Amino acid sequence: MDKLRAMQTFVAIVDQGSLTGAARSLESSLPATVRTLAMLEQALGVRLLNRTTRRHSLTEEGRAYLDSCRTILGAVEEAESRLSDQRSEVRGKLSVTASVLFGQQYVAPLVTRFLQQHPQVQCRLMLLDRVVNLLEEGIDVGLRIGVLDDSGLVAQQIGEVRRVVVASPAYLAQHGVPQHPDALAQANCLRFTGNGRSAWRFQERGRERQVSVSGNLECNHGQPAVQACLAGVGLGQFLSYQVAPYLADGRLQEVLQDYALPPQPINVVYPHAGLLPSRVRMFVEWVKQELVLR
Repeated sequence: MDKLRAMQTFVAIVDQGSLTGAARSLESSLPATVRTLAMLEQALGVRLLNRTTRRHSLTEEGRAYLDSCRTILGAVEEAESRLSDQRSEVRGKLSVTASVLFGQQYVAPLVTRFLQQHPQVQCRLMLLDRVVNLLEEGIDVGLRIGVLDDSGLVAQQIGEVRRVVVASPAYLAQHGVPQHPDALAQANCLRFTGNGRSAWRFQERGRERQVSVSGNLECNHGQPAVQACLAGVGLGQFLSYQVAPYLADGRLQEVLQDYALPPQPINVVYPHAGLLPSRVRMFVEWVKQELVLR
């Protein structure tokens, strides 16, 4: 049995979500893919995947082995890349994930510029408003906002964002500028419910506090709430990148700055510190150079 080929097959099954998808991606037959997985499990003496008629799920042993496979295959690819001097013409598949709005505004244009310089790279961009497990879902690079859990990922900070309360000049002229978070009880607050929170967060005298708010618009995505603020409907609390262009041109004004929470980091994250394929390493460096937010 070709152990490296078997590792590639196992990783492909996990990444593609099925034996059929793995066979297709490896340009192999379904029987050959099934046979390779069975031989690998027999050689290891453990079951790597729990298989049903509808889906496959990793066993605990499979989860640990998957991480090792990615490390080993990455090392092999890195060695081959160095020998063939692919640094000057990087190629291969690259997968990137980010949250939806941040991805649309910043990451997608950045990926486009990267592909213009490296046309041999094939990129899969996944914009999702959930935390993606990079190892389990076969993602090379993620861009995340906020303090990271201790997940074992490598993280490099590339910027930071603030949580801001904003409104249009017209709304503030008509209803007044709130001077304290408690004043929001009498204001029309446009709520973004996609983060699962029903209150706005502030900091007062060094301690975080939450303020319950209400209004006549509730959205599960941020952009409609931003547009309603621009139209003068009410106040909104957003991450600064979401409203940065409108603050810059004066269409929105920030209020309650003295009660704002400390900035949150923006990190580029990836599974391994070393042995990265050249396309992943170059993309990480590209992000660090091109995407600097304050």
